[in-house]
Amino acid sequence: MKEELQEINFENQQDPKSYFEIIRIEELLQRDLGHDIGKSHLVKFYVIFFIYEGRGYHTIDFTDYSYSEGTVLLIRKNQIQKFFTSPNVKGYLMVFTDEFIIGHLNKIEALNTLQLFNDSLSYPKIKFNTEEEFSDFLLLIRKLELEYQRKDDFSTSITRSVLHIVITKLFRTKAIAGHHLKRNKSMTQFFEFQYLVEKNIFKSRKVHYYSKLMGVSSKTINNIVNSAVNNSAKAFIDDVAIIHIKRLLISTDHSIKEISYTAGFSDPTNFYKYFKKFTDKSPEVFRQARGGDLKM
Repeated sequence: MKEELQEINFENQQDPKSYFEIIRIEELLQRDLGHDIGKSHLVKFYVIFFIYEGRGYHTIDFTDYSYSEGTVLLIRKNQIQKFFTSPNVKGYLMVFTDEFIIGHLNKIEALNTLQLFNDSLSYPKIKFNTEEEFSDFLLLIRKLELEYQRKDDFSTSITRSVLHIVITKLFRTKAIAGHHLKRNKSMTQFFEFQYLVEKNIFKSRKVHYYSKLMGVSSKTINNIVNSAVNNSAKAFIDDVAIIHIKRLLISTDHSIKEISYTAGFSDPTNFYKYFKKFTDKSPEVFRQARGGDLKM
């Protein structure tokens, strides 16, 4: 029997009123968290995963990312992650909620800041290419850690400001590597579209359904999505559908037939063809390959 895919809410054990925490990875592995981080779990917060020593792997939404010294991985709220135990790895996790960012910035700047974590807009892995970049970033993270530990009347505001600098530095690193994140007026509409798709994906995979919800034409939706991610709205919807179907496959014992109906398919054969078209695997093969970490 399989466990439900566990949702992990933000909880700062040392400072329950805080919406931010910085943790050394080696310390995290020693904590009694109440859940197994070596099993797939869905996070309800944002994570900056920074490695300054060692090598290993980390899973984000069913993709395994290798890392080494000078690697940053970005995990968005409502993504699935899984840790692999790597005893020689040293680094930091910076975890925080929307409230921590929005409480410091105006709404537009907050949206721009959170773009960095949006896997639809940006590859979640960053690698510092020079020793100078890596050393500067490590120094900044250690300043952030010291400020976070200080706990006086000014520390929260300073921590927010330093975190904003950290995120801006990562934007710069992406830009240097040729990955510019777009900042235009259609981004707010794209975020609305993304939210609606993720909320209603098993109700409809049709662009027209979402254009009606947003009160715009299907052509406008396509223009918004193409401007944001250089892809069609239908391709974006299909990407979201596959991620959510994968979650059902690994987190439930329901039959493939039952899952096909849950996912909005009237015919399990069409579900099978749809899944295999986008993954090159049958639902059964994917479940066998990825479901092992959730078995009791």
